[in-house]
Amino acid sequence: MLGKFFKKPEAAESDRTPPGQYLTNGFPVLTYGDTPQISTDNWQFRVWGLAKPKTFSWSDFMQMPQHEFTKDFHCVTRWSKLDVQWTGIKVTDFMQLVELDPKATHVVQHCYGGYTTNLPLEDFVREENFFAHQLFGELLPPDHGGPMRSVVPHLYAWKSAKWINGLEFLDRDEPGFWERNGYHRRGDPWKEERYGGY
Repeated sequence: MLGKFFKKPEAAESDRTPPGQYLTNGFPVLTYGDTPQISTDNWQFRVWGLAKPKTFSWSDFMQMPQHEFTKDFHCVTRWSKLDVQWTGIKVTDFMQLVELDPKATHVVQHCYGGYTTNLPLEDFVREENFFAHQLFGELLPPDHGGPMRSVVPHLYAWKSAKWINGLEFLDRDEPGFWERNGYHRRGDPWKEERYGGY
């Protein structure tokens, strides 16, 4: 298996590859449960909790500033893919449209299909995080989270929620799907925060 699909990082790649990770030649798809199929006509994105409730359409997102991103992507199952090319909207740009209660400290990302994952606001509202709707110049396919997913490059990929459709802001940490099932609540790949605790 190693060699055909995965390889150990070479010296020039080692400083970009977290400990315990192998580089992939492809882009593996890992999904728990069925893959939702959502058209952009029906897609909606809600904000609630400790924020003024608001619903955004696909058109609303497409009218926001669009950016291209090239980021490394690290999965908790020990594979990494370098230089993944995405197109999307910066989280920091989107958050300018959100009226947030100052008591909010955490966010739970909600997704079509029922998936959730939690983040402290300091990990979520960062310049390098974004909502992606294209992958390598093509529309983001459903298997990779299309029509839209979040991408949080500095944490393991389960924090980059596929099929995202909303943000719930809270004054506490509330674990999401994988966090309730034994995964680490933060998931820093450089610290190998794979399972359990903080």
